[in-house]
Amino acid sequence: MDYVTLNDGNQMPQLGFGVFQVPDFNQAEQAVSDALEVGYRLIDTAAAYGNEAAVGNAIKKSGVNREEVFVTSKLWVDHFTYEKAKQGIDDSLTKLGLDYLDLYLLHQPYGDTAGAWRALEEAQQAGKIKSIGVSNFAPDQLMNLELMSHTKPAVNQIEVSPWYQEDTVVKFNQQQAIQTEAWAPFAEGKHDIFTNETIAQIGQKYGKSNGQVILRWLLQRGIVAIPKSIHKARMAENLAVFDFNLSADDMAAMNELDKNESQFFDHHDPAAIESIFGSSLRALKE
Repeated sequence: MDYVTLNDGNQMPQLGFGVFQVPDFNQAEQAVSDALEVGYRLIDTAAAYGNEAAVGNAIKKSGVNREEVFVTSKLWVDHFTYEKAKQGIDDSLTKLGLDYLDLYLLHQPYGDTAGAWRALEEAQQAGKIKSIGVSNFAPDQLMNLELMSHTKPAVNQIEVSPWYQEDTVVKFNQQQAIQTEAWAPFAEGKHDIFTNETIAQIGQKYGKSNGQVILRWLLQRGIVAIPKSIHKARMAENLAVFDFNLSADDMAAMNELDKNESQFFDHHDPAAIESIFGSSLRALKE
């Protein structure tokens, strides 16, 4: 496993395991148990995923020393005030059954991010969280947060895949010494990503699958990746990406695949923001 050093000095595995869209307790617990057994040491969850308790249960049962597992969770927008964020942090720790989190993120860039961020800063100072960061923040939103707070985010977790390469955000993160972490690196399998001919031809040179080529491409861009699978064999396959390197030509070919197309929704679209986050944000005013 390779590691990256965050701007606060903490080390983070460069390849981890995500549990987005695995709300069933037993399935989520089994998936994390399998991931830890295969060798993953970065586990990524969120309050909004509804599986923090299952993740914590799997970690507790695994027999792996707590200090060896880098655990990430995220605060949802319905807790984006200073007071509610403090409660949300404690709720995550309780559900996970942990004394501290290795990384805690503001899940979205909407609502009272300043108040929520202040709660994260205090929790970090209190030892409840080792590193604090954000998710889905654009460069202007990142800069705004930096200018009105004391602590620079250590991580910005964003959607990055061959179809949505986010060069502008990745470069800004790098300039600001903020680690980019890629969610949905396989683009939910859309546009036949696992059979794409360009990626497959690259993989044939190394005896690797499309998924392995994609993860290697991300790692060589300096990005942390958190692929998801509930199949143990695929988990192991995704982890077997540290024994080869893509050439400069391979990287260039991968870069040409960019469609600049989110496989989920446009975070800058007011209609999408209203549809997905409106009810949670309005509830904070009541």
